[in-house]
Amino acid sequence: MTDYEIAVIPGDGIGPEVVDAALAVLKECEARYGLKINYTFHDFSADLYRRTGRKITAADMDEIAKADAVLFGAMGLPDVRGPEGLELGAQVEMRAHYGLFSSLRPVRLFAGVESPVKAKNVDMLVIRETSEGMFAGLGDEHEPSDESASDRMTITRATCEKLFDVAFSQARARRKRGTPGHVTLLHKSNALRSNVLMEKVFDEVAAKNDDIGSAKFYIDAGAMYMVTDPQRYDVIVTENIFGDIVSEIAAGLVGGLGVAPSADVNLTHGVFQPSHGSAPDIAGQGIANPTAMILSAAMMLEWLGERRGDDRCAKAAQSIQEAVESTLASGPRARDLGGTANTREVVDAVIDALPA
Repeated sequence: MTDYEIAVIPGDGIGPEVVDAALAVLKECEARYGLKINYTFHDFSADLYRRTGRKITAADMDEIAKADAVLFGAMGLPDVRGPEGLELGAQVEMRAHYGLFSSLRPVRLFAGVESPVKAKNVDMLVIRETSEGMFAGLGDEHEPSDESASDRMTITRATCEKLFDVAFSQARARRKRGTPGHVTLLHKSNALRSNVLMEKVFDEVAAKNDDIGSAKFYIDAGAMYMVTDPQRYDVIVTENIFGDIVSEIAAGLVGGLGVAPSADVNLTHGVFQPSHGSAPDIAGQGIANPTAMILSAAMMLEWLGERRGDDRCAKAAQSIQEAVESTLASGPRARDLGGTANTREVVDAVIDALPA
């Protein structure tokens, strides 16, 4: 009997390569920890759109939603764009369709990985709102023009309340693992009316969670603090496009996007993918760093374990984390981290390091 049904969307560029890497680790975990997972593969890549004009539809997403979770590689090719001029990205449409309002993007400076900053202890979770903010108007009617263009930022109380509840809950859970248990809002309420509302709701939710410390910074100052004093942060929560930017700053502090996983979630659905893009310039060479994808798979197992009360998933997720940490500390390391290992060598090392 299958325990979990997982929808797999490999995507473009290095997406299929890192997905294969994560699946190899997951299949080893199945054997070691008694899990039974069935994987169903879906192609909604930009390459498919280029060849056939086919892209993901609402019916496709309804079918995918029957799975327990989605494992997503990377999608998009710079030269493949829709009629409005934007790159194809099924993950953006999935966020809107499922209402995946919260993107969890943890970063941690692992032993063996060099940081460009002086901080020795970087361990933070960036929570990016992903259903509205500056992306709220993507579905608006658009008249092409060479003279002007505009985008719409919308913030709602309902989404802010859910988002901040997640932020404080995550901070509370992280405190049990040794972090300070603190939430920081990055916003721009001095210049954006929408962010005035965001700040107001944050204050209300913070008052209801007074066991957790909180702070607020304007996004420009907060981004600077990420570089000059990253150890001040535990959980960061912010608007969609601000979160897109600061989560990549955070990744840069700990070695880059090759070690930065993510999870786009709501209360019932989860899409797990690395924070990096499709990197078509190195696709097919077997040198992509699979670490972020492997860690995203671990986040998927942890999420499934929490939802189902399944200790096997929790154990497998923790084992993957430990194996990745051990591999990064001792090597082999991927080329983006200054090593010489190819994708397969990293995967084999992680599998060998899995606890018994």
